[in-house]
Amino acid sequence: MNFKTRNVLSGIAGAVLLIAPLSTSAQMTDVKIAATKVADSIHMLKGKGGNIGVLTGPDGTFMIDDQFAPLTTKILAAVKEIGGETPRFVINTHYHHDHTGGNENLGKMGVTIVSHDNVRKKLANGATIKAFDKVIPPAPKAAVPVITFAEEMTFHLNGQTVHVFHSNNAHTDGDAIIHFREANVIHTGDTFFNGFYPFIDVGGGGSVQGVIAAVDKMLALANDDTKIIPGHGPLANKAQLIAYRGMLTIAQGRLSKLKSSGKSAAEAVAEKPLSDLETTWGKGFLPTDKWITIVYEGV
Repeated sequence: MNFKTRNVLSGIAGAVLLIAPLSTSAQMTDVKIAATKVADSIHMLKGKGGNIGVLTGPDGTFMIDDQFAPLTTKILAAVKEIGGETPRFVINTHYHHDHTGGNENLGKMGVTIVSHDNVRKKLANGATIKAFDKVIPPAPKAAVPVITFAEEMTFHLNGQTVHVFHSNNAHTDGDAIIHFREANVIHTGDTFFNGFYPFIDVGGGGSVQGVIAAVDKMLALANDDTKIIPGHGPLANKAQLIAYRGMLTIAQGRLSKLKSSGKSAAEAVAEKPLSDLETTWGKGFLPTDKWITIVYEGV
């Protein structure tokens, strides 16, 4: 198994846990947290769940997402190994528990949790991931973000201007994208699954067109040297993000045409409209037919 395959499978495994019951310590016993240096003072951590971004330095540790509660101790140990400490801030890129499961543990440690307004609402009130009939109960108080934003906000830490901005109705209705300007690094949250079809939470406010719009915003910030931390999958570059956009644009065009003609989701699946994309993009946790069924309402 080559390095790329291992990374894609790791992303798939983390994404599968999104639709599984809330994860237990037993499920996480063998999980290892692997750190990849992305730029000076910035690392990507992979374990189970969404990829974590970490900025370290004298102003404190800034962390993006926190995976599952049973992994908090391992994640903090990995942060320490790369020169960080218990985070001063953690920002949730959206509400799914493979990105927010560690919130309660960190909140109880005094970490300031930050998110888009809609993420706080979903965590505080509970939500349903309709595509998988998964009910998410209201989160404990310690897990709920205490600082929120509507459109954008900026952190000034460790020599970095960290610009956080919202992209409407993309993966969900509350996505945050994080741009480390000086380091030329972007953390995409789940608006980008590198190497396979993305789960798009249509019931939670997401849409294919919204993801394309989010990608366009990131491409406007990127150049050939930009390092891109995806929500799932291996560390990426601009060319890989462009390829992902191309796939989404093709899918959007073909599926919207079928929808406009009055085809149901089941009828659209039967047409096999994305058969030529299957080999490249259909090897994730969502095979092509299932992916079409999930996103069809949101094309």
